[in-house]
Amino acid sequence: MNLKRIFGAILTVLGIIGLIYTAFVFSDTVGNNQDVKSMIIFGILGVVFFSSGISLVRTTKDES
Repeated sequence: MNLKRIFGAILTVLGIIGLIYTAFVFSDTVGNNQDVKSMIIFGILGVVFFSSGISLVRTTKDES
């Protein structure tokens, strides 16, 4: 069991959740300053988590 792959999968799932939440906030936005700030923050965190998780899963070699 490889700990890096598990951590990469967790980061990927957190990134997907962040991006889905960003899409939800975007569809429900009226244009308030608070909505735009939270949308930007969750979107950036979602992209960072997703890309780092995918990168970690890809670069970790499977040693059995």
